[in-house]
Amino acid sequence: MGDPYPQHRANAGVVMFNADGLVWIGRRADVDGPHIWQFPQGGMDAGEDAEAAARREAFEETGARSDQLVLLGSIDHWLAYDFPPGLPPRPDQKRYKWKGQKQRWFAFRYTGRDADFDLTAVPPQEFAEWRWEKLENVPPLIIGWKRSVYEDVAAAFARFAR
Repeated sequence: MGDPYPQHRANAGVVMFNADGLVWIGRRADVDGPHIWQFPQGGMDAGEDAEAAARREAFEETGARSDQLVLLGSIDHWLAYDFPPGLPPRPDQKRYKWKGQKQRWFAFRYTGRDADFDLTAVPPQEFAEWRWEKLENVPPLIIGWKRSVYEDVAAAFARFAR
């Protein structure tokens, strides 16, 4: 079977659970509004392994080092969303080459300290702030056009929140 989403940019998503089963969410630094929280996520480089991309994105966006992330599980198929029409331009303009994003998602146990997070680890800064949240509370915080993916992720990783 071929790629079901050939017009979507390959992306890796990260759900970090702390010892209490809460998940790390960040408030986007580049937008305003009610639904500006999300998990770390980002594009996969050509030929890059999906888990390696997830670990790289976790570091770039949160400062969490790979050795602080213990793999709990993953979703072994693509989850995808389309970009809505009229989405404002981004400085990198990457989103306009694609219809949307297809994502591979990974759940990790975060073993570091809260003080180890560094939202400025790699510019440009993606998140303005972060917090620990119950997994089931996350999908309603997500912008509408990404929400169904987050609902699928929350369902798939619910066992790690307990």
